[in-house]
Amino acid sequence: MQWFIVLSLGLAVFAPLSNALLRFQCSQLVIQRLDPLVNPGMVPSTHVHQIVGGSFNWTVATMHPKKDMPGESTCTTCSFSEDFSNYWTAVLYFRARNGTYKRVPQASQINGATGGITVYYMQDALYDQQQKSKVKAFPPGFRMFTGDVQARTKEQVARFRQNTYTCMKNAGTREPESLDFPKTTCAAGIMINQRFPTCWDGVNLDSPDHMTHMSYPETGTFESGGPCPATHPVRVPQVLFEVVWDTKKFNNKADWPTDGSQPFVWSFGDATGYANHADYVFGWKNDALQRLMDTPCVVNCPAANPKTQTTANMNKCSQNPVVDENIDGWINELPGGYQAQYH
Repeated sequence: MQWFIVLSLGLAVFAPLSNALLRFQCSQLVIQRLDPLVNPGMVPSTHVHQIVGGSFNWTVATMHPKKDMPGESTCTTCSFSEDFSNYWTAVLYFRARNGTYKRVPQASQINGATGGITVYYMQDALYDQQQKSKVKAFPPGFRMFTGDVQARTKEQVARFRQNTYTCMKNAGTREPESLDFPKTTCAAGIMINQRFPTCWDGVNLDSPDHMTHMSYPETGTFESGGPCPATHPVRVPQVLFEVVWDTKKFNNKADWPTDGSQPFVWSFGDATGYANHADYVFGWKNDALQRLMDTPCVVNCPAANPKTQTTANMNKCSQNPVVDENIDGWINELPGGYQAQYH
């Protein structure tokens, strides 16, 4: 029998290995104001994003479903060299007491990687140690979105409670999770978790809102191992982003707002944290993802003989921003003209 370690609720748990759970790092590709999924063709897009994955030509600011992501990418920032998917989120900023903003860098979870995020593909939620569900890999041209950029209250974010924050005490902290920004300093940074739906309608590669072609299990929770609803009968891998924002340099309370409120804000102005969201465009080469999901393996999946690359090659695959603007220095407003919104 094979075994693996599941990090669940901050504890290491030994469990029998049934099927696949992929966990890998992607270095930073580019940070800029482009969003070919939600704002196709708009240069610049409404707010700043951090993007990882395949080096698709982001200068065109659009991704047609018939585009061959692996074929049009020369490299990828992900450790699996057959993964030319694109993964992106908004960018976190710190708002100082004097009202100016500074971009918060991302911290890699592996030594030597440049920023980026950690990506999971699972047959069941991370909490399920058996990983027993049979899943179908996404088809070419597939894309999806999770979250609500307009959410500013707990009531508005209720349907997206799978997108959370963890105030990290150390590198292994995974709980507790909250739906809004942490209210105190976090010794090892702030981790966001973004869990995408696991049930597909089996027909549409996308939908107008980039969400309705997807669903969570019919029990309505991302943790559930329940069946997919009849409207969305095809179970696909659970995609999870872990992004660690290196907030340590901003932990001096003397720089925080005088009323003691938390100082972090998303690049589109949300200072509550409720508008946490993420984008995904599938781009694995040929049947590489299906092969991995069908093979009993964990993390690096040696049994499936995946093609991997060095961290140096991951870091080398980066792009210069298309949009020429100051996103890193101390600025008086967020790129795109946003200010912090607390409600």
